[in-house]
Amino acid sequence: MNVQAEKIQVQNLSKQYGNVQAVTDVSFSVSDQQVVGFLGPNGAGKTTIMKILTGFHFPSSGTALVDGIPVTEQPLEVKKRIGYLPENVPLYGDLTVDEYLAFAAEARFIPKKQRKAAIEKSLEACAITSYRGRKIETLSKGYRQRAGLAQAILHDPPILILDEPTTGLDPNQIIEIRSLIKELGKRKTVILSTHILQEVEAICTQVLIINNGRIAAQGRPEAIAASMKGGDNWELILKGADADYVKQKIPDLGQISSLEVETSGSEFVNARFFIQMDENQSSAGEKIFDWAVSKNLKILEMNRKKISIEDIFVKLTGDETGSTGAL
Repeated sequence: MNVQAEKIQVQNLSKQYGNVQAVTDVSFSVSDQQVVGFLGPNGAGKTTIMKILTGFHFPSSGTALVDGIPVTEQPLEVKKRIGYLPENVPLYGDLTVDEYLAFAAEARFIPKKQRKAAIEKSLEACAITSYRGRKIETLSKGYRQRAGLAQAILHDPPILILDEPTTGLDPNQIIEIRSLIKELGKRKTVILSTHILQEVEAICTQVLIINNGRIAAQGRPEAIAASMKGGDNWELILKGADADYVKQKIPDLGQISSLEVETSGSEFVNARFFIQMDENQSSAGEKIFDWAVSKNLKILEMNRKKISIEDIFVKLTGDETGSTGAL
């Protein structure tokens, strides 16, 4: 990875609150123009790490660089480079959207001559221009989220940190916000904390899973899946095969995770096997096909059942001891 392209670099980060160890020896990096899904169970340490990256908390030990700037040494410079959308967006209901963004622009020290253009740009990016004169308290939750996101990008930061941005939205609003985040990810670095795993599959290029304050895995979802024991499942439907014979021979390929046999009266018709392959998945299908041909077995259907992000999450966070190794 090109170090110069890394917008966030975290090394051996730990945070302790009294007797509670919230984060332990966490290391990861995020490159430019990526949307990274930040996943973990409640209490895993996600919010603590995000607050450290935004300069609201300091680590107990370790380092965090944002756009090359140490968080502990120059927190104000870090805040200039980050747009932050917390889970509970701090909005002022009695202000109009325009008034709220003007207040945010002043708080961000955006020069007066540039404020109008900055507000126009953020309104347009979040598709909320037609609501600029409305009081925030009259907006739907989806448009309040848009107003919060407009505030986060108002100063055109290179990095966005979004904490549960679609919580409580209806399906149409979720689709709209996801589309907006995906578009922002084309020109910014985005860290997205969410409990909606389908959201990660829809818009994230990388995932970072934290469990018990430690990194359980990081990287592309498919790369993490390929490295996990057991790999993907392959569904294999064989016509007229003897199930016992296949069960004896199939260990040459992998482990049978389940077996279904369909019959017609007393006559055996076909069997459906789910096989776990431990090898490179790109060659597994060819190996399964060649094996079936060599055993004179007729393949009716063969499908690869990929490990989903939900499967990965459950496997890595279901163990109370967690994992200390980054993948």
